[in-house]
Amino acid sequence: MTTPRTLKIDLVSDVVCPWCAIGLNGLEIALDRLKGVVQAEIHLQPFQLNPATPPEGEDIVEHLSRKYGMSAEQVAANQEAIRQRGRSVGFEFRMDRRGRTWNTFDAHRLLHWAEVQGRGLALKHALLSAYFTDGENPGDHAVLVRRATDVGLDPVAAQAVLSSGQYAAEVQEKLSLYAGLGIRSVPSFIVDDQHLIEGGQPPELFEQALRQLAAN
Repeated sequence: MTTPRTLKIDLVSDVVCPWCAIGLNGLEIALDRLKGVVQAEIHLQPFQLNPATPPEGEDIVEHLSRKYGMSAEQVAANQEAIRQRGRSVGFEFRMDRRGRTWNTFDAHRLLHWAEVQGRGLALKHALLSAYFTDGENPGDHAVLVRRATDVGLDPVAAQAVLSSGQYAAEVQEKLSLYAGLGIRSVPSFIVDDQHLIEGGQPPELFEQALRQLAAN
């Protein structure tokens, strides 16, 4: 029996990025198809789409209209296209529940801690669903603690991380690192520190790319 090739995949992404949800699900579908060929070690890396977002958040339509020069009608059409892409990889977008965008720095601090605990990927999925499916604020500490608890993490320890500001320096360092590497859009998947796959690609593209990398 052939031993699977281990590939390290750094996922640079944000929890208020719809294409990050699509890309992560697409990657996992591809990895399921590649069982026996590829063994992936996925590491979560932070990225803030909107680092200047205030604590009270910002209306999502106003934000997208200002950032991308889109009309309200174009925003609606774009969100419907995203919803359909999500459905194709098993992710449910409820755009009617997503009224605002939020600051995600604290979410990234908690994700950093969760990865140390071996539950980073589970919390990542939980936070993406919290925002895009349930319309919750991923910057709210109560939401973060509840979602951490849902994936088996200690709620007291999670609250302590959030209250103390722990891992702020580590997250900021990673944000600066990937900005310095030229990462300007997410999701970005960096394989074995040298191969870059950008965007919420379909499972077939991930499968093809990872199969080729595993064969090298």
